[in-house]
Amino acid sequence: MVAVSSWGRLSRDEHELRILSDAAPVVTQLRAQAPGLARGLGRSYGDVCLNPGGVLWQTTALDRFVAFDQASGRLVCDAGVRLRDIQRMAIPRGWILPVTPGTQMVTVGGAIANDVHGKNHHVVGSFGDHVRRLILARTDGSVIECGPDLAPEWFAATVGGLGLTGVITRAEIQLRPVSGPWLDTETIPYANLDEFFTLADASEADWEYTVSWIDCLSSSGRGLFMRANAAAASARPEPKAHPRTMPFTPPVSLVNSLSLRLFNTAYFQAHKRDGRAQAHYESFFYPLDSLHEWNRMYGPKGFYQYQSVVPRRAGKDAVQAMLGEIARSGDGSFLAVLKTFGERAAPGMLSFPQPGVTLALDFPNHGERTHRLFERLDTIVREAGGRIYMAKDARMPRDLFEGGYPRLQEFLGYRDPGISSALSRRLMGY
Repeated sequence: MVAVSSWGRLSRDEHELRILSDAAPVVTQLRAQAPGLARGLGRSYGDVCLNPGGVLWQTTALDRFVAFDQASGRLVCDAGVRLRDIQRMAIPRGWILPVTPGTQMVTVGGAIANDVHGKNHHVVGSFGDHVRRLILARTDGSVIECGPDLAPEWFAATVGGLGLTGVITRAEIQLRPVSGPWLDTETIPYANLDEFFTLADASEADWEYTVSWIDCLSSSGRGLFMRANAAAASARPEPKAHPRTMPFTPPVSLVNSLSLRLFNTAYFQAHKRDGRAQAHYESFFYPLDSLHEWNRMYGPKGFYQYQSVVPRRAGKDAVQAMLGEIARSGDGSFLAVLKTFGERAAPGMLSFPQPGVTLALDFPNHGERTHRLFERLDTIVREAGGRIYMAKDARMPRDLFEGGYPRLQEFLGYRDPGISSALSRRLMGY
């Protein structure tokens, strides 16, 4: 038994850890007395990657590139391959992952199971939109191959299915052509949410990547709008990486009302005149990857992330109301993210993205005080017809989950009875 945490470090629960490998067919390695759960790099913030008292099937040893067609950009790889390794293999060859989340330290299997999204949903959708085939091992010994045009109902249940339909062992992904690792970027300060939405609407036609940092303690909703496109081929050398590591866990959270106010003011002032520039894809897509173990800064009690999406018609009022509650609480995060999702149908039954606007913030764990804030935010999201992102969640009430994911009952028919997680028991009963 091994004590395992998620990225939010809210608990350390005992698990029976089993390493999946290619020494034998995966289905023969899934037999367990207690329900199991596949786990990649554990970068989910809440309990979707935990199975306390049960089995975790660690997938990171399933890390082979199986085939890559440089002419078409089709990649076949094992589910434990890291997104970072795909980027570093493919970009020098003229291809890039169409969708990546805010960290590249995620496995392919985890990216599919959570149907991760990036800064370009309005152009290319979510990760599942670019998966052409996947192989699913079930605990009854069956193996299912599925894709958008092959057993599509199994594919829709597995993309965004939280690892509950089986263990993803292999995937075929369609990459996108790219001329190099550089992006042409522009940073524009905005004073309020009206300006944010004007910038977002004006940018969607001409800019592939759009995202904004928002000052979560600002009553006006000021922030920095960042947009980017792939740059033309450049002879610029790759920057040398100088990653740092948060060396210890402080006795209390370093994120508090004083540090937040000082940081947010300094950050806004430092970047409001950035204008146009050229940035390497790693610094633009994955700003926190340069600080290893950054989750330690929240102290021994860990932290929550609260990410919601609400329909566009209610977006401004709902975001303004959430920011008001957060500002009054004095809590929040240094890197609060506000962005829009495009008008696209989701590939998975439980995919998070829906047309609208999404707000994501980290919160130090202050116990009951934090939960009271979340209850107020839940009310705003519920009344706006929105939903919470399960890859980030550790405490969503069941009624908000059921109301936010209308295809839940359809999904339940595809669950593997030999798989369970802390999240599934909390929100689905088993």
